[in-house]
Amino acid sequence: MSELKRVERIESTPFQTHSEQNVHGWERVGSLAGGVLMMGKGLRRGGFFGLIQVAIGGVALARGITGHSSAKSLLEKSRQDMNNVRAKIERAGEELGKLKANAEAATQTATVTGNDSLKSPKTGG
Repeated sequence: MSELKRVERIESTPFQTHSEQNVHGWERVGSLAGGVLMMGKGLRRGGFFGLIQVAIGGVALARGITGHSSAKSLLEKSRQDMNNVRAKIERAGEELGKLKANAEAATQTATVTGNDSLKSPKTGG
C-alpha cells in the first residue's frame, strides 16, 4: 500500500509579483496624482535629491497604475495575524475562567478529614 502525501500550496513567495489589487478609489487616484507631481518636481529640481523625488514619485505612480501596494499587503497581513492572536488569547481567557469556576465549585463541595495542622500541630519528631 502507498501512502498519499499531503501537498500544501504556497500562496506566494517574496519574489513573485502580486496581481491582486489592494489600492482602490481615491487612494489610487491620489497615488497617481502624487506620483506625477513628485516626479515632475524631482525632474525640475535635479541633482541627488531630485533623483530621490523622481524615485519616490515613480513608486507612487506604479502603485496607482497597478493598484497594488506591497507595503499595504504586509500591513494588512500583520493586522490579520494580530487579530488571530487576539482571538486565541480571548479563547484561552474564557477557558481559564471556566477552569477557575470548575475548581471553585469542586472545592466548595470537597470534604477534608484528618488533622488540621494550623489548629492542632503535630508534636514530637
